[in-house]
Amino acid sequence: MFPTLIEVFGVKISTYGVLVAIGLIVAYFLSLRLSKREGIPPEKAEAVFIYAALFGIVGSRIAFIVEHPEDIESFWDVFAIWKGGVSFYGGLAGGILGTIVAVKRHSLDLWKVADVAAPSLALAHSIGRLACTSAGCCYGRPVPNVEDVSVGIHFMKDFPFFYVVFPSGAVAPYGIPLYPTQIMEAVGNFVIFIILLLIFKRKAFNGEVFVIYMILYGTERFALEFYRGVTPPIEGLGLTWNQIASILMVGLAVVLFFVLRRSPSPVGGR
Repeated sequence: MFPTLIEVFGVKISTYGVLVAIGLIVAYFLSLRLSKREGIPPEKAEAVFIYAALFGIVGSRIAFIVEHPEDIESFWDVFAIWKGGVSFYGGLAGGILGTIVAVKRHSLDLWKVADVAAPSLALAHSIGRLACTSAGCCYGRPVPNVEDVSVGIHFMKDFPFFYVVFPSGAVAPYGIPLYPTQIMEAVGNFVIFIILLLIFKRKAFNGEVFVIYMILYGTERFALEFYRGVTPPIEGLGLTWNQIASILMVGLAVVLFFVLRRSPSPVGGR
């Protein structure tokens, strides 16, 4: 809703960029705290975070370009990540790849690291969706049968009980009532974060927190895609690519849950 947070001497500082930075910082400190409980040395935890963040950013941008080539009008647009052009599933794939590389280099337990990463990712993603709200990217489908089309957040009787109208200059179309998918996902991701923290303290095996995250987020994203207006459904299938990815994510998580539960490694660093 507020693409520009502040303007100093003609230089505009985007709300999107600030919120994404806050999300990364919060995730960094949370991952260090959770890593300590898992017996992972701080310097190794930092290395994993850096690898995951860098690979995740690159992966998220590549996936967005592949999915939305029409948004790339020049060579420099490829690098214009501050405009909000990223794909979460691309970032997740890149982050997982970066984590695996770091785990191999520093001889760490992959599933302990994954359990640390899951709540950190859920919290950062929640803040990131607030960034999307500010920029207007990842917007929802038009809401039918509403009268107030003034810029702002408006309440209604039916689910999700409010809708948004973005101002001119946002990525979302101007003056059209839209489902508040960014805010919906921000709230959902924060709830997932709380659930994962509770599981983390009592997990029965390494990897449990991560697979629960995959199940919860995959389910959330599958449902949310019905209200998103960015990615059109695949012709003849009625589902988006993100919904296909969500189904695969949940299916893989269920398999991993039973595999890891049968042959657990020692939990925690105690």
